[in-house]
Amino acid sequence: VTSGTYNFNPTNGQLTLSAFARIQIRAPSIRQEHMTNAQQEMNYLLVELGNLQPNLWKVTQNSINMVSGTALYTIPSNTVMILDAWITTQSGTPSQFDRFITPMSRSEYASFANKNTPGPPTQFWFDRLVSPTITMYPVPDNSGPFILNYFSCLRMQDANLASGETMEIQYLFIDCIVAGLAH
Repeated sequence: VTSGTYNFNPTNGQLTLSAFARIQIRAPSIRQEHMTNAQQEMNYLLVELGNLQPNLWKVTQNSINMVSGTALYTIPSNTVMILDAWITTQSGTPSQFDRFITPMSRSEYASFANKNTPGPPTQFWFDRLVSPTITMYPVPDNSGPFILNYFSCLRMQDANLASGETMEIQYLFIDCIVAGLAH
């Protein structure tokens, strides 16, 4: 007989205590300094996992209503990368049409002689700033309206030890977190 449940999701504190146990540091020996360092290391570990994109559980779809004559759009600051993008025209009608657009590098964008060329966008440049932006080329013209749709990978939420918080990870990564902390 099996449990029939899928509820195992240890708190960040439980993950931390398990990591200490793996390196033979028992609970009575743990000081506040250990826990402060563990929380910091837990967040560094999340940064490391975030650099191994794409984390499929952190993929979301977004849409931006584009404005004629506007090339630059701000996107959410927790966006790590753009996976796919497409332009929708005639949205909500029987004639709705989606057209895939391709990414370009900063150097490719810089090489365009006239960055203000109007037309239906076919390419985008994702600038990974603290407040990231996406720049369209050609610049959306009056033949729209255009809707920019894209799948993006998001940054994982911070890990805290207080209040029984759990980490924003998939079940399959629980052991990875404990092993990374123990390391």
